[in-house]
Amino acid sequence: MTQTPTHAKPNTGRPEWLPEGRPVPDLVTAIPGPLSSAVVERDLAVTSRSLPRAYPLAPRRGHGSVIEDVDGNLFLDFNAGIAVNSTGHCHPRVTAAVQEQAGELLHYSASDFFLPIYSQMCDALAATAPIDGPVRVFLSNSGAEAVEGALKLARYATKRPYVISFYGAFHGRTMGAVTLTASKSKYHKGFGPLLPGVLHAPYGDDSTFDHLENTLFRYEVSPDEVAAIFVEPIQGEGGYLVPPAGWMARLRELCDKHGILLIADEVQSGAGRTGKMWAIEHTGVQPDILISAKGLASGLPLGAFMARAELMESWPAGAHGSTYGGSPVACAAGLATLEVIQSEGLMENATTIGQQLLDGLTKIQAEHPDKIVDVRGVGLMIGVEFATADEAAAVQQRAFERGLLVLECGESAIRMSPPLVITAEETQIALSLFAEAVAG
Repeated sequence: MTQTPTHAKPNTGRPEWLPEGRPVPDLVTAIPGPLSSAVVERDLAVTSRSLPRAYPLAPRRGHGSVIEDVDGNLFLDFNAGIAVNSTGHCHPRVTAAVQEQAGELLHYSASDFFLPIYSQMCDALAATAPIDGPVRVFLSNSGAEAVEGALKLARYATKRPYVISFYGAFHGRTMGAVTLTASKSKYHKGFGPLLPGVLHAPYGDDSTFDHLENTLFRYEVSPDEVAAIFVEPIQGEGGYLVPPAGWMARLRELCDKHGILLIADEVQSGAGRTGKMWAIEHTGVQPDILISAKGLASGLPLGAFMARAELMESWPAGAHGSTYGGSPVACAAGLATLEVIQSEGLMENATTIGQQLLDGLTKIQAEHPDKIVDVRGVGLMIGVEFATADEAAAVQQRAFERGLLVLECGESAIRMSPPLVITAEETQIALSLFAEAVAG
């Protein structure tokens, strides 16, 4: 893969529905509009009640950092489909790659046959791995599925039964992944008993290591029976929490001391979002296994876990597979996404615009210290902590009504995770709208 250049190239070529000169946001109906309301009504009548909707947005199409809803309203997207649309909506190079692949081959299972684009995607992804030495890759359909695979691999390779994750962690909603998850008790409620052998520890401060060494390893499990520790280098759903300098290095040392695998869950923090391809690169620490999804294919369903080669070589054929994982179309999108992130300077853009966003949000905090208690983050992964959960929810709703799409996380925070193609001008507009939403 090519190295990141010193400047970003803009995603030009606006579609006909987004003419030059039309402002963004541009709200032409009440919010939600009549067509959006009809979509919501139909949806609520037929879909699973488990779906946690944030607000009544019914998107029709998108371009870059802009979403148009079914009523023709334009929104400025600062959640990117929950940090998924890394290269923006419908990036022309990603779209072209998807269209070309869709015209040649939609599916052939890589679990049973040698699908060429599958190994191409694995090779491209392995080239980005923050892991010295040979790396092997498994492709999945989602982040949760990749977490499940990494969990299986850790137990198989180490022959140890226990795993540890952290309070505040979000690793997905499938059974193994939701057992690792500990960001909200509602994710566990009604589904017990959960997967056995999963323990939790405090995240992101000195109490982590006291709890592991002097509580868990003393009273609950011998460290030589722990297969792996799952960690988000920056917690996502848990509140966009950034651990202090040196914390990840201490965790790596603890794992090395006890022969425990360190598994970095970069489903939300990876694919260039923090200004580096992987957030763990900011710490100088190398994981044994790294998990990715969300922004990996700019919106198509593609997840992955990559590991030191000897770990992947420890399990035999048939130990793990996936009918659809690494489908040709998703892989085409993934290859194009990696190329765009690197060749169009999107990691550098995440660093530059992320600092602009962080500075602007810190200024808003200073103007409303009674409402905003913290602003934190790295690159375009920024959390704004409010004094109460109700205040965060109200600001999210008021931002939506002004045409700015943001999303809550943690107990009382709002995340800022725009597409990596976001511009300085769009960011300034977003800051102005967010300031209005905070002011009420």
